Amino acid sequence: MVNLTRIYTKTGDDGTTSLGDMSRTSKNDPRLEAYATVDEANSAIGVALCADTLPAELRPLLIRIQNDLFDVGADLCTPVVDEPKIEPLRVLESQITYLEEQIDAYNGQLEPLRSFVLPSGTLAAANLHVARTVARRAERCTWAAIHAFGGGVNPLAAKYLNRLSDLLFVLARISNKEQGDELWVPGANR
Repeated sequence: MVNLTRIYTKTGDDGTTSLGDMSRTSKNDPRLEAYATVDEANSAIGVALCADTLPAELRPLLIRIQNDLFDVGADLCTPVVDEPKIEPLRVLESQITYLEEQIDAYNGQLEPLRSFVLPSGTLAAANLHVARTVARRAERCTWAAIHAFGGGVNPLAAKYLNRLSDLLFVLARISNKEQGDELWVPGANR
């Protein structure tokens, strides 16, 4: 369990921060960028949870995802090493499978798309679209960390973020289900 007794430590005032294994690294480290962007995605989901237009059935799912995103962040901040002293928290394939099951279940409730969706609609849908784009950025940052550190970063974290962005897209569409999505009309304003 995490015990936060002090909010500021001043240890990062030199441009470094601690990773999950207590090693120090630059605040420009790609791993830090990845897990900080995961935190941003989590916060964007929190904003979507505040929308009165969010279907009540989505709340438990989004809160579960918020918890999982802390797992993703913990995974990304802890270097992958052989024989760790303490078993780190890692993203599991089962968490990805769960997202895939949710995508299939909710997408099955929607009409097939005939064009790209404009990120708009209800307040909940618009906020879920923002969360989706932040999750995509978190995925790209995670791939940058994977490329920079090779086997030192768990690729399942990137896979989880990829599926999460897909799920957030579907949930945005669910949030617009009653009014319908606004679709892109190619060349409409030429």
